[in-house]
Amino acid sequence: MALSSAAMRGGLASSRCISGKAVQHALLAPVQPILRSLAPSFAAQHVMATQQPRRSMACAAAEAPEKEAAEAPKEETHTYAAEVDRLMDMIVNSLYSNREVFLRELISNASDALDKARFVSLTKPELLKGRDQLEILIRADKDANTITIEDSGIGMNREALLENLGTIARSGTRKFMEMVKEQKAAGGSDNLIGQFGVGFYSSFLVADRVVVQSRGVEEGDQVWCWEAKQGSHEYKLYLDPNQDSMIRGSRVTLHLKEDAAELADPVRLARLIKQYSQFISFPIKLYSMKKEPIKVIDEDATKRKQDAENKIAAEKTVDPKTVEPVMKTDYAEAWDWRVENENKPIWTRNPKEVSNEDYNGFFKQTFSEFLDPLAHVHFNVEGTIEFSSILYIPGMAPFDQQAMTQRSKSIKLFVKRVFISDEFDDDLMPRYLSFVKGVVDSSDLPLNVSREILQESRIVRVIRKQLVRRSIEMIEDLAGTEGGEDFKTFWEAFGRNLKIGVIEDTENRERLSKLLRFYSSKSEEGLTSLTDYTSRMKEGQKSIYYMAADNIQGARAAPFVEKLVSKGLEVLYLTDAIDEAVVTNMQKFGELELVDVSKEGLELEGEEQDKGKEEALAKEFDVVVQYLKKTLGDRVEKVTVSNRLTDSPCALVTSKFGWSANMERIMRTQALGDPRSMDYMKGRKILEINPESDIIMGIKNLLADNQEDQVRDLAELLYETALITSGFQVESPKDYAFKVFTLMKFALSGGQDIGEERAEASSPSQPPAVEAEVMPVDPNDPWGTGNRN
Repeated sequence: MALSSAAMRGGLASSRCISGKAVQHALLAPVQPILRSLAPSFAAQHVMATQQPRRSMACAAAEAPEKEAAEAPKEETHTYAAEVDRLMDMIVNSLYSNREVFLRELISNASDALDKARFVSLTKPELLKGRDQLEILIRADKDANTITIEDSGIGMNREALLENLGTIARSGTRKFMEMVKEQKAAGGSDNLIGQFGVGFYSSFLVADRVVVQSRGVEEGDQVWCWEAKQGSHEYKLYLDPNQDSMIRGSRVTLHLKEDAAELADPVRLARLIKQYSQFISFPIKLYSMKKEPIKVIDEDATKRKQDAENKIAAEKTVDPKTVEPVMKTDYAEAWDWRVENENKPIWTRNPKEVSNEDYNGFFKQTFSEFLDPLAHVHFNVEGTIEFSSILYIPGMAPFDQQAMTQRSKSIKLFVKRVFISDEFDDDLMPRYLSFVKGVVDSSDLPLNVSREILQESRIVRVIRKQLVRRSIEMIEDLAGTEGGEDFKTFWEAFGRNLKIGVIEDTENRERLSKLLRFYSSKSEEGLTSLTDYTSRMKEGQKSIYYMAADNIQGARAAPFVEKLVSKGLEVLYLTDAIDEAVVTNMQKFGELELVDVSKEGLELEGEEQDKGKEEALAKEFDVVVQYLKKTLGDRVEKVTVSNRLTDSPCALVTSKFGWSANMERIMRTQALGDPRSMDYMKGRKILEINPESDIIMGIKNLLADNQEDQVRDLAELLYETALITSGFQVESPKDYAFKVFTLMKFALSGGQDIGEERAEASSPSQPPAVEAEVMPVDPNDPWGTGNRN
């Protein structure tokens, strides 16, 4: 088990130590020659070594009876160097943010030791004699509050233990500490590039005492124990009195702290193994309990069955028969070694040797998906930077697809098949590709010492660029598949992500724009690409026209598209809220400009010869234009004669560099919108009138007859109706409704003038005149006129 970068580079491995009573050795000694001759598995040896009641798995020298301890070799006590002591304190107290990574680091070290043993055995096959299985064993003991990690790797002798555990990393300790001081003095980042192996010392995150037991592979190597406590400036080194406790390899026993006791749970350890180390190339076996079904006699059911048989026999006056017992399924606890890393790292294999079933199975198991992916890509990059990767497009969008600000955890980062993190998405993938799932395995990644932070560097930028390029190529291949059903499914789930990519990723904007899909006036039933649009363009057409609206029906009914559709020009219907922002950022597709038909300055191809006609119409309707501008005032920037309307009497277009009506509506709905930017970005409204409309002709005739009062009401109604048909909001719906109701009354009254109707409605009512009545004079009335003095 490699314990430092120096040890890993040199092929040495860290060691571990497991406790046990000396009497266990005495009990097993007679059968040891037989076991070795049968070449038992490492797991079988480990179980046999622990058949006695569970005790702490510290080294035999630490817990042997006093008479055996007296016979043991004298232990050596060594002191850490000063800089190593300070570094140990930093590792334990500040380097790691998640203490669960201790298991990842120890398994990674064990894997290195096994790799070294396998490599050496190619030239020295006798090295594996008596212990031919290369495996990692992990066992938790709740009673003793310990965790043991054991491997059958290369192991270490006394000198290797001193060299690799006593000094941490002999090649760089002092230099490393000096580098840290220099970085802090220069005000640099506190993130430390991972060129210094400290994985073994993560054990002290969860343990207050660590015991290592190890035997090297050279002939004559003995089992040595290394023991250290957290906070101590010293460590012990001594021979294990039980030299038959292991044939080869290393064993680490962690005596857990009180607040880490919950880690001595096989279920918890199994979860950590699957999270961090499921792709280690050697089997990781965990001693755990599994409930296995067994058949047992159901006493109650058997008794009822026998009673029924006895009753029948009594009625027939015969001797009862003994019935067959009724069986039931029960579950018994069975403790055994179970492999926890059966999922294989297929990214290390040649892509030609991996079937689609293997890719799909790996995707479902690794990312907990239940649908097959729509597409995948498997590639290896070699050169100055080497890494392997498999990327997938899921078969459906996640339920939290709209949470773009959250980490997707879609890219799993591995270093030599050891899981590091799935929280580097922002570093390895842009936000718009967060739906792409995959794995990246590289030993060149610039991680900090704890392997929890990915440093910004050229390597990261190269990997990111490769992942983005391969992802886009995968989507392009999906778009080019025959039939297009898979891409249709993809677009429904992730089309909005590509639109965000067009906005944010300027480097790949051109490639992404070819993947966009929209509805159009010639493709209302299905989506069309911009490439297909250009293939249907009329001869001489120099622009791509689009109309943004809530839905297809709204875009089709907009007055702005009337003339274009009648002339056979195709108009894209942008019905998604983000669509207008996408085309605004694109500006062009190839050499073709993207034109919003709802904005001013629309020029239609082939109308240059009609310029004279337009000027004549403008002159003819100048009086209408002037009057409407005077009546509407600042509500419109100007009034012009339109060249885009055929049926509608008028429409409100916006200035070229302001928001359109659709964008203004969208921005009004933003919860955190800035009212000041709303006023600044709103487009200026321009009223365009249709000279061929009967309504506009009627207004022209009324003005010629000097009926300005009636035209004023019509102008107000015309403007507010244009607001609605052009996609704007009416300033006062109540006033607009009053005008419509008044118009209805006018129609029902048989043609009474609107102005008179409104004047009568607004004038105060007068009581009817009463004619005076002359009363006869009563002579008896004392107040009568005849009796007055």
